[in-house]
Amino acid sequence: MWFNELDERQEVYCMLIKNGLVIDPKNNIEEMKDIRIEEGKVVEVSEKLEASEGESVVDAEGCWVIPGAIDLHVHFREPGFEHKETIETGARSAAKGGVTTVCTMPNTMPAVDSKEIVEKINNIADEKAIVNVLQVGAITKGQKGEVLADISGMKEAGICAISEDGRTVMNSRLLKEAMIAAKSLDIPVLSHCEDEALAGGVMNEGEISERLGLPGIPKEAEDIITARDIQLASSIDSKLHLCHVSTKNSVDIIRFSKERGAKVTAEVCPHHFTLTEEDVDGINTNTKMNPRFAKAKMSNHLRTDFVMVLSMSLRQIMHPIIMMKRTEDMPMHLMESLGLKR
Repeated sequence: MWFNELDERQEVYCMLIKNGLVIDPKNNIEEMKDIRIEEGKVVEVSEKLEASEGESVVDAEGCWVIPGAIDLHVHFREPGFEHKETIETGARSAAKGGVTTVCTMPNTMPAVDSKEIVEKINNIADEKAIVNVLQVGAITKGQKGEVLADISGMKEAGICAISEDGRTVMNSRLLKEAMIAAKSLDIPVLSHCEDEALAGGVMNEGEISERLGLPGIPKEAEDIITARDIQLASSIDSKLHLCHVSTKNSVDIIRFSKERGAKVTAEVCPHHFTLTEEDVDGINTNTKMNPRFAKAKMSNHLRTDFVMVLSMSLRQIMHPIIMMKRTEDMPMHLMESLGLKR
């Protein structure tokens, strides 16, 4: 709320945040409290604190006051696609949403598959980003799925993980070699689970796709690779993170594996909580998504005792509006679910 009133690069060392709902999971706090910040550090959390002389006061009434959020899956598009997004603009957007650390995907042009490209991105981020930018490296050179990228060199340059992002490493032997390398470097593999031989459609396979005459994507396309990747990771005890999970069977496979000690985590996206294949009805191209929208919302498949990360990777709306239908043509419920306005 107050962020719009400040220069993003201004360093505010003395500040009092009042009247906000303080949520601090580490210290089990969820109460109305005030927070005093001095020299960039939280020094006091209490009720009804009084402002000191020269101290900036922020009225956070109606707001949550939380630790900086981390988004594990963002697309800043630089280098190569700066007309869509840049490290600077993406970082500014993240900051305005309360996100202070992001993990950027490697599907740029060129792909982030070498130490030199990682260093180039780090230099841009150091100069222009107002949040922490952690780069994810590609698993294979050019993300072509043929030869492993320079994983150790990229780790030396500072990558936090490896991933093919929106692609699947279909060669199981190659993926296992990548997992072995990642384990030796103590970084996770971020996996996009989609069997390319089954995933040639444009929406969920079912009655609606048949009625519309559109090629469907069966849920098995995700489930098969989910099971394979967990099996490979478990066989060598490496860390695996599954991106944008969208099927009930994948959730069940993940739960089953975690109960047996697999080092697997997963994320879901907000649009899979709010939209289904029914929103595609009428051939609404605004709802073309990968992974596709399923028959039921993901919220139906998650128990309260099963925790997944909520990723804000809204993959479609990261592209220029000119590449989609106009927002004026979006159904209102879709606009609201994505947090957009006319």
